[in-house]
Amino acid sequence: MRSDISGDAVVAGDRLLADAFHVVRPAYGTGSLADLLPSVCAVLGVPGTADVLGLGRHLDGVRKVGVLLVDGLGAYQVPVAAPYAPVLADLAAGGGGHAGTLTAAFPSTTPVSLVTVGTGVPPGAHGILGFTARRPDGRVVNHIHWDDDPDPRRWQPVPTRFETAGADGVAVTVISRPEFAGSGLTVSANRGAVFAGAKDAAAVADRLVRALGAGDGPALVYAYHPDVDKRGHEDGVDAPSWRAAVRALDGLLDRVVHRLPRDAALLVVADHGQLNVPASAHFDMADIPHLSAGVVAATGDPRVRYLYAADGARDDLVAAWRETLGAAAWVLTREEAIDGGWYGPVPPAHAGRIGDVVVICLGRVVALATGWEPPSVAKMVAYHGSVTAAEMTVPLLVVR
Repeated sequence: MRSDISGDAVVAGDRLLADAFHVVRPAYGTGSLADLLPSVCAVLGVPGTADVLGLGRHLDGVRKVGVLLVDGLGAYQVPVAAPYAPVLADLAAGGGGHAGTLTAAFPSTTPVSLVTVGTGVPPGAHGILGFTARRPDGRVVNHIHWDDDPDPRRWQPVPTRFETAGADGVAVTVISRPEFAGSGLTVSANRGAVFAGAKDAAAVADRLVRALGAGDGPALVYAYHPDVDKRGHEDGVDAPSWRAAVRALDGLLDRVVHRLPRDAALLVVADHGQLNVPASAHFDMADIPHLSAGVVAATGDPRVRYLYAADGARDDLVAAWRETLGAAAWVLTREEAIDGGWYGPVPPAHAGRIGDVVVICLGRVVALATGWEPPSVAKMVAYHGSVTAAEMTVPLLVVR
């Protein structure tokens, strides 16, 4: 059940070394995904927005901005991808205009980060606080597979940056897989934009270029590409299928970079990174009975597990998890996690979506909840969600 949590050696094929396992705090207000679209909107002249990222110095004269979010391509994965992606490698070296980094939101998982990007606020404010969350009625909502129950406009009440930019006359478009149209996550993160379906990397590229070339006024075009993350989960970072997904991404970038209109720019970002976790480093509640004692629900992610305790069981639960995982995880109460500032300010209406106990995995371990989540979760190779640099640090590549 134990693993090398130090990151001192290359483990599991993803080439991560010690610095990838340092803890990184979300830089809300100075350099996080929450600051991306507010800064873009400021460049486009939307009132009430501030360019805290300083994008204006790279985007002088730009009236149309495309944002390509590549799911799972964290800053620590870019060097792994570079041998198979020459265009990406050139952009990461500053060849497109500027190469920097941002932090993801916490937890560093897809729905949390996508809504953080779309709203321009930290997770505590928008309320999407994990891959899954417990509702007040005890049911669990999966933020990826979710339609209109709960109502996404109530569950996520913050206006999106697409709504505010569109109200000021900016043409706003979102490009994503056709099956995501109208989903709870899409409504939460992207409402206010015109949705354009794109079934693969080539279609994403064509839609991006077309939207950036349409009309004479300011435009914000956001595109989402999921394949790198998917292959990492299934087969691992730097597996053959992951490399193939990276090559397809590079084709997408090549098609867009060389067809950008003169008054347009492209920003390439990610929602989080990934790291490979060996099966020997799985702490599964189904296999360790005392980790389940007193648990009435388990949500969140394998890297940031939320546990809901029966009355009076919380302190024993904290003690059991701390004893079992030791230095492999931080085991916090809900109040400790909130007071630590990981989510930004959390209003009372959203606090209950965080477990009574929060297990933040460090190094190469995961806290599985087989029985509470699908068995397929335990079969994944790459995971994300926690506070390591490998998961929290994402690229910000600016292309003119």
